[in-house]
Amino acid sequence: MAYSEDHIALAAEYALGTLDAGERAQVETMMAVDTEFTAIVHAWEYRLGVLNQMVGSVEPRPIVWENIKAAIGHSTEQQAPLVLPEAPLPPPEPPAEPVVVAEPVAAPVVAGAPSAPVDNSNVIQLPDRAKRWRNIASVATALAAALIGKLAVQVYRPELLPEALRPKPRIQTVEVKTPAPQPVPSAQYVALLQRDGGSPAFILTVDAATKNFTVRKVGADAEPGKSFELWLISDKLPQPRSLGVIGGSDFTARPVLADYDAGTINSALFAVTVEQAGGSPDGKPHSAPVFTGKLIETVPATR
Repeated sequence: MAYSEDHIALAAEYALGTLDAGERAQVETMMAVDTEFTAIVHAWEYRLGVLNQMVGSVEPRPIVWENIKAAIGHSTEQQAPLVLPEAPLPPPEPPAEPVVVAEPVAAPVVAGAPSAPVDNSNVIQLPDRAKRWRNIASVATALAAALIGKLAVQVYRPELLPEALRPKPRIQTVEVKTPAPQPVPSAQYVALLQRDGGSPAFILTVDAATKNFTVRKVGADAEPGKSFELWLISDKLPQPRSLGVIGGSDFTARPVLADYDAGTINSALFAVTVEQAGGSPDGKPHSAPVFTGKLIETVPATR
């Protein structure tokens, strides 16, 4: 059903607790028989209760109550008993006369005649609706002002608040991810293994950082029952050192250069011999080098 502003104001004042006993009884009776009106009361309790919870209760000083009583005309001292003026005695009755029954005659009404004066100087006419809404507005304004004041103190001067009302420090953990270091490109060396300055038969690539090498077969085919074997020949070594058999695929990778220092690798002569299938059985070359070449730096190291 539709409710008037008076009903809504009654519900709001009930939630605030500013009604007298009669009005509270009226509201509670309406709540008992009308669930929709009960919902309106609960809605006001929810709206105003949030403001009330944000403001702590403050006990006024005793002098405040004394000032309030004095302002409304009540004193703490015992007042003198109220004495009413004595009523005047009725005038003596005249002697009885014969009763003459006559038709009632209406008293003449004189237009513009002044009526009996009434002193209304101490009467304040204030509609109930305006009074209720004014009470609600006053309480809501006070709660809002207190809430704003509390928030301002929490932000700018939290040390002035009691320990229970101080804002809790918020600790936030931030994970900072450090980018993974990018690998630094290492120097790259290449040797063209060829015969007498002709077309290369193999291309040898060496990574200076890992000392891994890769042999790519370009234009050489092993004889049946034979294998190509790669050798490192250096004046720092007493004899050639085998780097393994070159496989039948186009690419062969080996990590065996890790046993040699950079100076030996960069200055050495790399040679390919033709050995029996599977390579030299004793770690020594059994034929003269067929293809040879030395490393040259093709990609310098990043500094």
